[in-house]
Amino acid sequence: MTDRARDAVIGVDVGTGSARAGVFGLDGRRLGSAVRPIRSWRPQPDFIQQSSEDIWAAVGDAVRGALEAAGSGISVRGIGFDATCSLVVLDAEGGPLSVDPGGDPAQDVILWADHRAGAEADEITAGDHAVLRYVGGRISLEMQMPKLLWLKRHAPETWRRAGYFFDLPDYLTFRATGVTARSLCSTVCKWTYLGHEGRWDGDFLRAIGLGELVDEGFARIGTEILPIGAPIGQGLSDAAAAAFGLRAGIAVGVSAIDAHAGGIGVIGAALDGVAPDGAGLRARLALIGGTSSCHMAVAPEAAFIPGVWGPYFDAMIPGFWLNEGGQSATGALVDHVVTTHAAYGEVARRAEASGQTIYQVLNAVLDDLAGADGVAMLTADLHVMPDFHGNRSPHADATLRGMISGLPLSASIEDCARLYLATIQGIAYGTRQIIETMNDQGYAIDTIWLTGGGSKNPVFLRAHADATSCRLMLPDEPEAVLLGAAILGSVAGRVYPDVRGAMAAMTRAGTVIEPDRGVRAYHDRKYRVFRRMHADQMAYRALMGS
Repeated sequence: MTDRARDAVIGVDVGTGSARAGVFGLDGRRLGSAVRPIRSWRPQPDFIQQSSEDIWAAVGDAVRGALEAAGSGISVRGIGFDATCSLVVLDAEGGPLSVDPGGDPAQDVILWADHRAGAEADEITAGDHAVLRYVGGRISLEMQMPKLLWLKRHAPETWRRAGYFFDLPDYLTFRATGVTARSLCSTVCKWTYLGHEGRWDGDFLRAIGLGELVDEGFARIGTEILPIGAPIGQGLSDAAAAAFGLRAGIAVGVSAIDAHAGGIGVIGAALDGVAPDGAGLRARLALIGGTSSCHMAVAPEAAFIPGVWGPYFDAMIPGFWLNEGGQSATGALVDHVVTTHAAYGEVARRAEASGQTIYQVLNAVLDDLAGADGVAMLTADLHVMPDFHGNRSPHADATLRGMISGLPLSASIEDCARLYLATIQGIAYGTRQIIETMNDQGYAIDTIWLTGGGSKNPVFLRAHADATSCRLMLPDEPEAVLLGAAILGSVAGRVYPDVRGAMAAMTRAGTVIEPDRGVRAYHDRKYRVFRRMHADQMAYRALMGS
């Protein structure tokens, strides 16, 4: 008889820059994990590409590394996958097809953050089709239909030869099982599949110029759409098992987008031993912060919120409608602001000398500068509008750009620290605006369940608690996205009967961060500046006639 203490499930998470794998006990405790880098190419502005073969190789290495870290005697019951909502293009045999303007055959992935399809997105939105109600009224250039239309127009040979268009999470389960089934999560959230009706909208696809997909019976975009966590085919294939160092036939769960896996890993955790009901979930926001940030909220009924994606039925928690706000660049923006500052060299030298990260160095500088008034007050005259890569929510305007008010002539390490802080505060005000937009439409969000890179930075955490006046809850398991993927594996392996049951058994609340009411008025004033900066940018556009 198997020793259940060593029974385990595996979660695989493919983010923007790395593939990670985690081995978890059936109670959600992490037994071992590993991370491997993946490559990106930027052949020209707004183009970001990856390689599915590079990603799959990194996944295999990460799984083997996680198993080694977990130790011997592990019996794997199931495996789940999540990934960024990137577009993978394969030929009829399942091999890579180039999406690169230069024709590099290995680069077959258009990254989620690639903004090449802006004109196509605007054109689709102008059609004002009923489907757009389920994406906040405006389709994003980060979604897949604009990118498919771009491929048809600008890479006609790739379009003609393509046998499969996959969202990256579904590509991973395809490689793991050989089955082309797609996930409700991916297809509903990024491909305009109407999950609550169980169908593609052929009229919409014809109207936007993708009628071939309808004529082909949707064969290239998915004819079998399954709920997250459902077992796929016969489980892990011989080839995938060999790549992972596992036995063939292990249950593989239908995948999720990475942010949605993070939501699964945090939003259902019990408080005081009680799992949330529908009303309790309506008061929670899952914030998954990494390169970008995603703001996930669920409710028993549909909420149509302009500028916020959704409502998506069954896309994250079965039986619930999901609304998804987001910020296109958060971790990436903080990195950009710091690494391009004139004082970055000094920051990096201090970090290397002290064995710290650059952000630990900057946090220490802020503490030294703060004095009795506290860190937040250091930016009273320095303000950042963080839309350097456009605005996903609530303005849904990819053409917006960042703004900074209050720069001095100096460029010291102290100036770098203040700008770093102001940038994080600007990101937090963006989260506040998203929460206010959702609450105006029926949510009652007062608690943020936060995971991802930002959750490891105390300045990021404090800014979000104080700027939003929400309580922050950190999960007991810091790698909650990995855990969310593992939960999908547990459902596929029939460890738990459904996703909600697995969430209740495998997720737990950790640290609580309460907002500091003493700085509420200060953040209210800065938030008014934040809102004014957007209005000012629109006024500048009008003045310039664009």
